[in-house]
Amino acid sequence: MSGKEEFIEIYRENIIREGSDALLDYLENKSDFFFCPASAKFHGAYTGGLCDHSLNVYHCLKDYLARERVQELYGLEVSPESVAIAALLHDLCKIGCYKAGSRNVKNEQTGQWEKVPTFFYEDPMPYGHGEKSVYIISGFMKLKREEAMAIRWHMGFSGSEDSRLVGQALEQYPLAFALSVADMEATYFLEGEQNT
Repeated sequence: MSGKEEFIEIYRENIIREGSDALLDYLENKSDFFFCPASAKFHGAYTGGLCDHSLNVYHCLKDYLARERVQELYGLEVSPESVAIAALLHDLCKIGCYKAGSRNVKNEQTGQWEKVPTFFYEDPMPYGHGEKSVYIISGFMKLKREEAMAIRWHMGFSGSEDSRLVGQALEQYPLAFALSVADMEATYFLEGEQNT
């Protein structure tokens, strides 16, 4: 099964909210979601990387929420729909931002410069990271507050926001903390440079 097929299967099985069909149609037919990378140079820097990253975050989030210690500490009861929404849709802000191109890299063995494919990041709607994803989703379906906060703050302390606000959001909305952990696990451990 391809990443796109897995994404659509998980989406359809779990996300049944009003407007979800229109959002999925947008992702499939009116955006580059299934073809764009997750980043220009780092994790998922390949065609289809964003879809793969979203799936990795989904699986990491499910695993994190199922951990016995997490349940003991927080007693989180997050619906399968909220898990799918938060994980699969957290990076919609990257749609339409990556352009394929090439750059010159020196071959260490030959000493010659070679053209290699790359992606360039150009955001046509610089609305922010997590907040832009919330904005896009909200154009199709209503988010629960905890889902919106999780998506908005999924970068955790690795973003450039005021750390007091980040800490406050992660403390008040446990799903935001869990999504941040899942995003970092997927980014740095499953998709990091040493794993590509």
